[in-house]
Amino acid sequence: MTIAWSFTASPSIEKTKLRERLRRGRRIAALIGTLILCLFPHLLWKLLRLRSPWPPLFLGMAARAVGCRVAITGVPLRQSVLLVSNHVSWIDILALGGAARTTFISKDDVERWPVIGWLAAQNDTIFIARSRRGDAGAQVHVLRDALARQRPVTLFAEGTTGDGKSLLPFKPSLFAAIIPAPGRMRVQPVYLDYGDAAPDIAWVGTEEAGANALRVMGRKGPLPLTIHFLDSFDPADFPDRKAIAAEARKRIEARLQPSLPPSPAV
Repeated sequence: MTIAWSFTASPSIEKTKLRERLRRGRRIAALIGTLILCLFPHLLWKLLRLRSPWPPLFLGMAARAVGCRVAITGVPLRQSVLLVSNHVSWIDILALGGAARTTFISKDDVERWPVIGWLAAQNDTIFIARSRRGDAGAQVHVLRDALARQRPVTLFAEGTTGDGKSLLPFKPSLFAAIIPAPGRMRVQPVYLDYGDAAPDIAWVGTEEAGANALRVMGRKGPLPLTIHFLDSFDPADFPDRKAIAAEARKRIEARLQPSLPPSPAV
């Protein structure tokens, strides 16, 4: 006797998958709409050789388009500052770029990604070849030049994404760019707090970038993120790059515990 087995997904599972696809589709459509809305005025500003305000505006709007709801504690410094932040997700760049009007330090392979690399360049991203240790001096020089332009620059000092609940060791090499500090440079630690949602969106392990993006955009409900802009400090008060990195890490680690309710972002 031959028994044929047939397995089909239950209606409830199919309905859940359908809702996930609809959420993802809505958010992708909102993201594309945001890009179109910001792209043309940005190109006009570039054509007129004006400094475009549109890249950080796009980042903040894009964060909301993909479901992120940002709240802020503290006050972000707007110039002559190195922001030092933990790193959990690609959403960090959208949300923090919009909230702090900051540019970012990124691995140079991102520069070669289709579309994403070009968009990153529009926000004056500083691409660093971290894989080549012999280029450390050149990397520090590039970062120092960017800091001298006074626009906020963000360094994800862990060098990779974490789980959002703990901190990896900070890599101190690029802190050499602020020894001595150009001008009246400050260091402002930043803690990105996704709360209980952190495990759902953290980009860790071997997950591909595209798979993570699709999974996060299909997530049910809004994604709350509190950006804690902590008290800044003068890097000249510390003897070397390792001490500066350790101080920034200590201040962020102190905020890993549940904090006071944030004020909504403007």
